[in-house]
Amino acid sequence: MVKMGGRSIVFEDEDDFLARNPGRGHDDDDDDDEDDGLNEYEKDDFIVDDVEEDEEDPGEEERRKKRRRKKKDFQLDEDDLLLLQESNIPGSREAANDIRFKRLKKAQGDAGSSGFSDEDEFTGSRKGGRRRGEGSRSLFDDDDGAQYDDQEDVDMVDEDDMADFIVDEEVDKIGVPMGRQKVKKSERATAASSSGIMEANQLFGDVEDLLNQRRKNLDKGGIYDETGERRLEDEFEPSLLMKKYMTESDDQTREIDIPERIQIPERSTGPPPTDADTIKAEATWIRKQLESTLPPVRVNMSALGEQEIEELEDHIRNFLNFVHVQKLDLPFIAMYRKENISSLLKDPEMDDFNGDKPSLRWHKVLWAVRELDTKWLLLQKRKSALLAYYNKRFEEESRRISDETRLSLNRSLLMSILEMLDQAESEREVDDVDSKFNLHFSPGEAGVDEGANKRPKRKSLYSSCNKAGLCEVVGKFGCSSEQFGLQISLVATRVDEQEDRTESPEEVALSFTCAEFDTPQSVLKGARHMAAVEISCEPRVRKHFRSVYFDNAVVSTCPTTDGNTVIDSFHQFAGVKWLRNKPLNKFEDAQWLLIQKAEEEKLLQVTVKLPEETLKKLINDSQEKYLSCGVSKSAQLWNEQRKLILEDAISNTLLPTLEKEARLLLTSRAKNWLLMEYGKRLWDKVSVAPYQRKERDIKSDDEVAPRVMACCWSRGKPATTFVMLDSFGEIVDVLEAGSISLKAQTVTDQQRKKHDQQNLLRFMTEHQPEVVVLGAVNYFCTRLKDDIFEIVFKMVEENPRDVGHDMDGLSVLYGDESLPRLYENSHISSDQIPGQRGIVKRAVALGRYLQNPLAMVAALCDHEKEVLSWKLSPLDSFLNADEKYGMVEQIMVDVTNQVGLDLNLAANHEWLFTPLQFISGLGPRKAASLQRSLVRAGAIVSRKDLLTSHGLGRKVFISAAGFLRIRRSGLAAGTNQFVDVLDDTRIHPESYALAQEMAKDIYKAIIGDDNLDDDDAFEMAIENLRDRPSALKSFSVDEYAKDTGRVSKIETLHAIKLELIQGFQDWRKRYEELNQDDEFVLISGETDDTLCDGRIVQATVRRVQPQRAICSIESGLSAMLTGEDYSDDCADLTEKLHEGDVLTCKVKSILKDRYQVFLTCKEQDMRNNRHQNTETLDPYYHEDRSSLQSQQEKARKDKELAKKHFKPRMIVHPRFQNITADEAMEVRVQCAGKHMENVPVSPCPIL
Repeated sequence: MVKMGGRSIVFEDEDDFLARNPGRGHDDDDDDDEDDGLNEYEKDDFIVDDVEEDEEDPGEEERRKKRRRKKKDFQLDEDDLLLLQESNIPGSREAANDIRFKRLKKAQGDAGSSGFSDEDEFTGSRKGGRRRGEGSRSLFDDDDGAQYDDQEDVDMVDEDDMADFIVDEEVDKIGVPMGRQKVKKSERATAASSSGIMEANQLFGDVEDLLNQRRKNLDKGGIYDETGERRLEDEFEPSLLMKKYMTESDDQTREIDIPERIQIPERSTGPPPTDADTIKAEATWIRKQLESTLPPVRVNMSALGEQEIEELEDHIRNFLNFVHVQKLDLPFIAMYRKENISSLLKDPEMDDFNGDKPSLRWHKVLWAVRELDTKWLLLQKRKSALLAYYNKRFEEESRRISDETRLSLNRSLLMSILEMLDQAESEREVDDVDSKFNLHFSPGEAGVDEGANKRPKRKSLYSSCNKAGLCEVVGKFGCSSEQFGLQISLVATRVDEQEDRTESPEEVALSFTCAEFDTPQSVLKGARHMAAVEISCEPRVRKHFRSVYFDNAVVSTCPTTDGNTVIDSFHQFAGVKWLRNKPLNKFEDAQWLLIQKAEEEKLLQVTVKLPEETLKKLINDSQEKYLSCGVSKSAQLWNEQRKLILEDAISNTLLPTLEKEARLLLTSRAKNWLLMEYGKRLWDKVSVAPYQRKERDIKSDDEVAPRVMACCWSRGKPATTFVMLDSFGEIVDVLEAGSISLKAQTVTDQQRKKHDQQNLLRFMTEHQPEVVVLGAVNYFCTRLKDDIFEIVFKMVEENPRDVGHDMDGLSVLYGDESLPRLYENSHISSDQIPGQRGIVKRAVALGRYLQNPLAMVAALCDHEKEVLSWKLSPLDSFLNADEKYGMVEQIMVDVTNQVGLDLNLAANHEWLFTPLQFISGLGPRKAASLQRSLVRAGAIVSRKDLLTSHGLGRKVFISAAGFLRIRRSGLAAGTNQFVDVLDDTRIHPESYALAQEMAKDIYKAIIGDDNLDDDDAFEMAIENLRDRPSALKSFSVDEYAKDTGRVSKIETLHAIKLELIQGFQDWRKRYEELNQDDEFVLISGETDDTLCDGRIVQATVRRVQPQRAICSIESGLSAMLTGEDYSDDCADLTEKLHEGDVLTCKVKSILKDRYQVFLTCKEQDMRNNRHQNTETLDPYYHEDRSSLQSQQEKARKDKELAKKHFKPRMIVHPRFQNITADEAMEVRVQCAGKHMENVPVSPCPIL
């Protein structure tokens, strides 16, 4: 309570509270009064329990009403409490805090709320949560966190105004209200298949583990950690914590001393096996998978000898040992373990280059092995889970069965299934095994305890036949499905002939008639169905049929009626409009994705099938294994039944299933190809070195980026903007010049243009840019480029003394604005360039991309992944975000680690830190922590400091150290501390001793100086060697390795030699200016696919002259239409055309250097298809007009028949169907005798 002017104001009914909590009375300490004020919200009947309500006495309701009246009379709102605080009334601050946290405390219940009573009870709060003091400042680096607290508190008080309407219900163990658990019968979940359960477990984890974790969290409760401070999760939005990598899982990832890109996959695969036998088995499996066409990179094993194949498998085993046992990241293995995995470093599409300057290498095979490693681990995890599930289901089934014969059969069946599961080598084969298990041990057949909530069992014809005892009839058909599978897969040969029964099939079936199968024909039909289903679910049968199908199936396409109209010779689907019998293995690019899309849009009809000859041979081979050789009449009758079984299994189950699998296989292959093309486009973007002027190329060790003036054209507001960047990418100055490229038609326009030109002249004279980059977005940019050249010419002509040496031969380049526009609208641009307008951010990105392409692309690889919006290929839309970002990460990791990262320079210019997350051993979480540490330190002078002062664990340090440059740059440029020369090389710290010994030996051999005992002398030797690159280049590493007995380290010795010549030499390809075709694409937005000779375009007439008309096409390009190309009999175009007319024309030719298109619209030219490119057509492209005509005739007849039979009815109902009377009667017959929720009803007597 609070005393105010001699009057006591009660915030809660203390008497009732103490009566309900006798163990929480007042202590002798006066401070307990404040604790009582807090604890009064522990149990104030604010939350009413349904169970206890039934047990209360009648007087309880009256006491509850009394308490409500007291609270209504005396409880103060926050405004009153603020007034009390301003008046310094004792106890008012605690009461205010009490109200602010009221809702949070009530949500915890008794256990969590008791944490407010005293300090000792804080130990029961949830552990592991981060404290506000540790994380809030790291998120925002200002006092916004306090403002956020105040706002949150206000929200809590406002929400508590409706507190009386919240009623707590009785909940079960997992927190679900008991009163809400009853659902409709139709809404209950059916029994799930084991494959579905396993897939859910892979995605979400084990259900029991999740429930146990939830119970622990509920038991711990609370929003405070063990020290009494509020956790970060309760201070900020989860999305913000995820963006900043500040969640609990992120903390765990940072703390574990394992490379981040190894940790993340292990969350789904589990800990990998580390024993030699398992690693050897996995290496063999991966080597076989590399032979197939499914991985993104296929290794041609036929071109390898037996010894080379063994070497490849050994290198795969070495790689797996490095990753699983030693926990080394992939870039480290590729750079510093070359001798152990040399066969995996060969690029199938790239010749090996062993010159003085290596080139960047995309380790495609190595990444493919890493991906297959993950697939193998997931496969083994699924097989282990299925093994446990199968044994558990068998035990449940065994307890339910009392027949020893059937139990023995089930046991042998289970052993067979487990054997096939152990032999399965792909997800598809595991699916086959699971399908057989679910057929014989259906989840719906498992018994449940009496009184338990039963799920509705799934009923199938097979289970009905099995319950009717028709499985005995199946056994009389001959060999079982398993025997048939062994024979057809050539695992077992057929030795014993089948003994045909003397009775006919009908006579045998007569003994098995029952209520559901009351005739011999129905018994035989049910038995045939069971046999067909068992054959179609037999894994060996599926594997054999799958092999034949995938090797021989063909794809054919033909256009629908709409497709024939829409798809012309320049349409996206033109190349797949008519395909005839194209084999599956001939689909090597993304062609299938186009076919699939056209089929979805109902423009193509697609068939995937086996050729007739292959299908007949397959059926004959199957009959040879399944039918008997008897010639008696009964044998022929039984063979007829067997033929029907095979026909049912093949036609109704196997072939449709294999067609679906073939479609999925084609989709997977096409996506793999498209993903590699996406990766190649990205590789070309990020593997380019920063722009360097030609005169700088002489001095190869000069790594200072050029000063760049970036320009972004704009019309109106914002105006055309120029941004000057220094050599480190920081903004120096900004200039707006909206009238610089204006067409001066009036005096005012001329004055404005001249004024902007003079401003730009002063701007360039003052800042002396070394290169100018202009964002190319439209044709107006060509005029702007000319204006810039004119100003540069004026500078040199009028003020030669003001023009520095660096501006001699100043280049004005076109730049692509696609990436800068993404950066302009990204979150990271606001963090890196706060307070600037969007066009300035865009210009900065344009200039920085010229200075450091890798860092600019990495800037868009943050948590938001804006890089995925970068359009790199016209078929990008076929790839999902996860697929694309996996490839982005792969490319960025390879390029970043081969280029290296200067930590001191990045610590002084934080936008250069963006590639840090791709450094070996790191990731976005570990990189963010290291970046904060380096920024706080300001500079670093030794790689060892990463291990001792910046929190890297030993394993992470081993993977990362060789790719992080430590040199005198940034704040370390003027340091007096010793900086190791080797820290500015790609030489790994583990090889420092070897490098020092090699450098001494080389120096002794070249100079003849033996005085190299101390570090200073060694550093001098390195400097002297670098001053004599020719002497180092002539040094024979091979001979040195033989003389010193280090032949096994020859790759490392070659790398050390290159680094001693020049540390971190740039291996990227040189920046090249855009050619004319590339400039045309940027300026016009048109590619060869969208604008080419013969293309139909819409042209708008802008100006008409007697002999020609000036037009513009949709992209804004200028187009020319001459009189002779308009019509043969047109003498004056002014009589035929007028300004604003829209014409349908065909492109005659394109002048890319002038950005001009020539058109024709003569009738003869419009009909001519000579421009269609027949050279690029598929070899299997064959038009079949006869089939199209028959389809069109059929469609026409169907429309006429529909018009004749149907009458239009104005009925709007989701269930209404306008069908004929015969169709309605057919539906009624089908529904007769069945329990269905929906039955056909005729709304009127006349149908």
